[in-house]
Amino acid sequence: MKTIIKLQDVWKTYHMDEVDVTALAGINVEIRGGEFVAVVGPSGSGKSTSMNMIGCLDIPTKGKVFLEGKDISRMSESGLAQIRGRKIGFVFQTFNLINTLTALDNVMLPMTFQNMSRGKRLKIAKSLLTKVGLGERVDHLPGELSGGERQRVAIARALSNNPEVVLADEPTGNLDSKTGKEIMDVLCNLNKKEKKTIVMVTHDNSLTKYAQRVIRIKDGKNVGG
Repeated sequence: MKTIIKLQDVWKTYHMDEVDVTALAGINVEIRGGEFVAVVGPSGSGKSTSMNMIGCLDIPTKGKVFLEGKDISRMSESGLAQIRGRKIGFVFQTFNLINTLTALDNVMLPMTFQNMSRGKRLKIAKSLLTKVGLGERVDHLPGELSGGERQRVAIARALSNNPEVVLADEPTGNLDSKTGKEIMDVLCNLNKKEKKTIVMVTHDNSLTKYAQRVIRIKDGKNVGG
């Protein structure tokens, strides 16, 4: 399997008032195509910062980040945004849906920035919502959906530009255990049947059973995986 994302000796230091806070201290991570990887660590371990690096949401203070062999660690924000839009889909704990848009419009939104025709956006969004079991709920607003349904919309939205990687940040964190299992089943399905690369960031060790590989992070370094 080819390497899609690689973090090489990545450091990230934040300047807060008079204090420097080191969130990552020389972390090394490699994500290969078609994997389901869990990045696990307690609060404050650096896993959220590592997610920002893996997802091209931030650049390192030191070290390099490679996406499909290209060093993106010094790219501009606009350049990173273009890469994110094409290569990576995001699923967040808090869903991050726009409350004034229907499920259909939420899923269509990322495609708007890729200059896709409305007809094509509509077709893809309906297909994706059907795929995640919401074919009958396309016209509902987020406030009219359950937590599990909102997370399904978020997954459909993450898939809208057919990314190679889906990055899920605590995807079951706001859900009850039964609904959480349903969401994990959806992610597993995407990995096994559609060969999507899934990177899940979590503090919940019980979710590691769904992953093929576990990367454990502590004090800004990987200590396993």
